[in-house]
Amino acid sequence: MNKILLTGIISVLFLVCSSSTSIIFAQEHSSPETIDHEEEREYNLEIVVGIAHWATGIGTVVLAVALIRTFKHMEVITKMTSIETEYRLRPWIGPTGPIKKMEKSISDDCQFDITIKNYGELAASAVTAKFVKSNKPLTRESFQSNNVNSYDLGPVMPTMEKHYWFFIDSETWKKADDGLEPLYTGLYFEYNHAKKNRVMVC
Repeated sequence: MNKILLTGIISVLFLVCSSSTSIIFAQEHSSPETIDHEEEREYNLEIVVGIAHWATGIGTVVLAVALIRTFKHMEVITKMTSIETEYRLRPWIGPTGPIKKMEKSISDDCQFDITIKNYGELAASAVTAKFVKSNKPLTRESFQSNNVNSYDLGPVMPTMEKHYWFFIDSETWKKADDGLEPLYTGLYFEYNHAKKNRVMVC
């Protein structure tokens, strides 16, 4: 791209020089010494003017192509920069490890703990944790049902860690642990950035 732009600039300079040459020839033409010299100079002037016109056309085309390619290149760079900014400078919420069953629960239900962290370079202003359990395989609609437990974890700053606890009643957990009844669980973290919903599913 730089070579094309440089060629366009050289063409413009050549056009300026050609124009100056044409003016000089025209000034010299205004005071001929003899008729023969006048005819010869007119012939030479026509050749120079013709070459200048061709050079002008070629230079204009080269310059136009160089400008078009420059603008396209700048457009691509701008698009890539915006994509990089969106995916790099944004919150990235993710787990730091597996879900753990706590030995001691604060209630009669089985208590589970998961630690999440913001791996991004910007803060997540509001993170919402959603937990759902069912005896049937979960679907996308399962997180929109009335059985979803939702909890607001608040803002999560870069490199910050937060713990989220969810509970499963002891009877349901015992049946699932003994293989008597299937148990499907889903954990869903939702946060907003750039007017878009970001989701992390465990």
